[in-house]
Amino acid sequence: MISQLLARFRRNAAAAPVFTADFSSTTQWVAGRSWAYPNGGPINPGDNKLDYLTADPAYSRSGTFRATRRPDGKWDAGLLTTEGSKEGFLLRAEDVLEARVRLPEEIGAWPAIWTWRDGGQEVDVFEYHPDNPDLLELSNHVRGGGSHYYRNPAVEPGGWVDLKVRFGARSVVWWVNGTRVYADRSGVGRRWRAYIIVNLSVCAGRYHPAPEPGVTEMSYEVTDLRVYRS
Repeated sequence: MISQLLARFRRNAAAAPVFTADFSSTTQWVAGRSWAYPNGGPINPGDNKLDYLTADPAYSRSGTFRATRRPDGKWDAGLLTTEGSKEGFLLRAEDVLEARVRLPEEIGAWPAIWTWRDGGQEVDVFEYHPDNPDLLELSNHVRGGGSHYYRNPAVEPGGWVDLKVRFGARSVVWWVNGTRVYADRSGVGRRWRAYIIVNLSVCAGRYHPAPEPGVTEMSYEVTDLRVYRS
């Protein structure tokens, strides 16, 4: 009986998130800069991006991440990260991140939820490019981890997608819309720690098409981002 109660307590404790995103919070998130960009930003042309990071809350703080064309050819773009914030939340090995996203429609949009710390520790919860309308890119760049191109008709420009990732020490595992779709069998290692980044980049055209000349604005939405820790 006691063992059953303890097991139930552990299940209930594991069900409580250790992090619930409030994108409007200036203690949880820093806007418009990241050390994943050279010198913290605001530009990163070496990664084929037209981004010009902005701290303007209209570009990220509502959970709708926006980008708008600038006269100089760059794009003011929204980015939030837990790195450098007052709370400084760090993901740990075996944490589970869940989020719901509305994918962008405009060619050239490059949305992502990913992780970063000290020049690496990158795991891509997802990346998306509307020129590949039914494809999500799922990648682990830690310890030579793998990547997977997941295709499904439910993935489409303007569509909603539920994402879940377990940052396992021995295998990072992804779920899309409740279905397990990829396990890299590499993992991040027991000592892995990383900050969360949520952003909308804009492609410069080398790997994916840049925005068409008449497009001046793009966006995608993130809701219900939570982290669970057992």
